[in-house]
Amino acid sequence: MQKGFIFDLDGTVYIDNQLIDGAAEAIKELKERGDKVVFLTNKSIETVSAYVEKLTKLGITVTRENVINSNFLVARYLASRISSEEKVMVIGEQPLFDELTNMGISISDDEAEVSYVVLGWDREFTYAKLNRAFQAWRNGAIVVATNPDRTCPVEGGQIPDCGAMIGAMEGATGEKVELILGKPSPLAAKFIVEDILNLPPENCYMVGDRLETDIRMGNDCGLQSVLVLTGITEKGMLEHTQHQPKYVLNSISEIPEITRYSDSKALDHLKK
Repeated sequence: MQKGFIFDLDGTVYIDNQLIDGAAEAIKELKERGDKVVFLTNKSIETVSAYVEKLTKLGITVTRENVINSNFLVARYLASRISSEEKVMVIGEQPLFDELTNMGISISDDEAEVSYVVLGWDREFTYAKLNRAFQAWRNGAIVVATNPDRTCPVEGGQIPDCGAMIGAMEGATGEKVELILGKPSPLAAKFIVEDILNLPPENCYMVGDRLETDIRMGNDCGLQSVLVLTGITEKGMLEHTQHQPKYVLNSISEIPEITRYSDSKALDHLKK
């Protein structure tokens, strides 16, 4: 039976520019068996094209159609909901601006005329940017975020991600940012499973290193959730979370084991 695999990138397939051992071989094996593979990242500081180029350089064959990031998900969402006259304010980096404009969305810094504020990871985030977004919200703009990740794994540790921008906005407004289009959004899962993989949810595996995004999305949306221990999450953290994965792997290199057996055979050595 054909299966679909949705792979997170940072902390799952690679860390910074270092491919995780066995990643390329595992992904190649899945494809050779006829399984479908999609890459899904919450990271909003790179374009889809940049991810395709990076994966190719790391030895993983991929097409643009099989790489999805949170910028694309936000742009797709807004393009289906706003009129040509409406404008959005963007707090983020150039790839987020580019994805929105590529979808025909008009961007403005005028807090009096925007209908939406889009929050992305911004490594040049300032009080002035926060104030503009806050004033737009006071004028009725809807706040949308690319992803909820508090940090991003890098070689040697972690750095603040879009969750820090969300936290600042929530601190100012006193309201939660509810509309987040990256993982664990059910909108993202529905789009990928139905439109990209075109498989039943139970035949799809969400593979990632974060409990609150990758594993939560898998569990909430009826996918098989697979945690890899090469990124943010350590095994001891499973004792203190409600987001329990179906499988726990040391790394992505063990992924083919899930499809080496018939569906009826329990993979007890991989299950949590």
